[in-house]
Amino acid sequence: MRNDQGSENVPKAKGEKGERFTSSGFILAAIGSSVGLGNLWKFPYITGKHGGAAFFLLFIVCLIIVGLPVLLAEMTIGRGGRANASLAFYKLTNKKVWSYFGFLSVITAFLVMSYYAVVAGWTLHYTLESFTGMLFQQGADYKDKFVTFAGGYWPLFWQAVVMIVCAWVIARGVSGGIEKFNKILIPGFLIILLVLMFRSLTLPGAGAGVEFFLKPDFSKLDAESALIALGHAFFSLSLGMGIMITYGSYVDKRQSLGTATLAIGFGDLIYAFIAGIVIFPTVFSYGLKPSEGVGLAFMALPAAFAQMPFGAIFGGLFFLLLAIAALTSAVSILEVPVAYAMNRWGWTRKKAAVIVSIACFVVGIPSALSVGGVLGSFTLGGKSIFDLVDFMTSYVLMPIGGLVVTLFTGYAWKLAGEEAGLTSFWYRAWMFLLRVVSPIMIILVFLYSVGLLSF
Repeated sequence: MRNDQGSENVPKAKGEKGERFTSSGFILAAIGSSVGLGNLWKFPYITGKHGGAAFFLLFIVCLIIVGLPVLLAEMTIGRGGRANASLAFYKLTNKKVWSYFGFLSVITAFLVMSYYAVVAGWTLHYTLESFTGMLFQQGADYKDKFVTFAGGYWPLFWQAVVMIVCAWVIARGVSGGIEKFNKILIPGFLIILLVLMFRSLTLPGAGAGVEFFLKPDFSKLDAESALIALGHAFFSLSLGMGIMITYGSYVDKRQSLGTATLAIGFGDLIYAFIAGIVIFPTVFSYGLKPSEGVGLAFMALPAAFAQMPFGAIFGGLFFLLLAIAALTSAVSILEVPVAYAMNRWGWTRKKAAVIVSIACFVVGIPSALSVGGVLGSFTLGGKSIFDLVDFMTSYVLMPIGGLVVTLFTGYAWKLAGEEAGLTSFWYRAWMFLLRVVSPIMIILVFLYSVGLLSF
């Protein structure tokens, strides 16, 4: 059976004249996607290790020369193709091979969601424990608390809650679900972030944390710093897994994609900056180490909040902040395979949301049980199931997805500039970055991440 695009087994997109974001709704949803968990525990660590403000400036440069060009490319592909992350590639070139590369980003998003829902579930559990007063207790061993919780079966319950919430939001549609969800949560997220920033700046010894974050130390910058800054700029914008292609397919033709790109990039930058202002003063005030990664959020910071006046309230707000960041990102990740299922098999949005969510939950069970749980002793290449899925998606599949976007937009799709709506000067600059700079940088990050490049 052949469709009107002239190729077998390449399904026609359903509902091309259907759901659309409003202009502000699209930007909020995209910011909600980029507002993830990494900036709250990974960003402080890598910033402190590589020169504080010097690294932050490097991060801004990487955001501009690689992150924003690829972000614009993904949104342009989505709006031009008006389809899911796989079909959009095919519709723009009529070459089926590109749809296979696009399908890789759908798989990536599905796998990311399978373990991301586990972490999002942790944030919901800690939010509830904080506000009920069960978390912050005198003399509590917060490392033991986390290990006991993560090693049991409660993470499966919270993982299921996350999947149910995300499925419910997505089933309500683009404007009635995803857009409304972000319009409610993102302003609340900003308010909580500002409240926590004010609290952290008024802590004893907060000045040392601010100085650590904002005082540049260029002696700590090297080639490794550049690759790490580049990788974080790339991943913090949710690139390489079809999210912005999918969201771009819901964008009205009147929306300026260039303006949207700048707004999303600025939102991500401000979030990273304020997150640093929240974390570093708290860390220094209570003698913690910003290098503890996930342990900083679930083990070290609870101990700090327990000692802080009204710590249960501020601790609860912190974990609520994490939960909002996790959920807004999770919704955007899940929408990628849901959109694919709708286009590929003609399912209704509700049916696709339910079936994909159940499948994602089942695939994520081993990850949930491998963080100190019954599958914790099972490792492959020295990595637990959770760590392995994280590594494969973050350091292998996502860079490949980003590289495909740069090559497709830079070389294969001849009408990209027309869809993006750029002037001649900005189009030439964009093409230079996509054809030369971005592919080289992404390849270097990939080689460094998988251990094939070292310094």
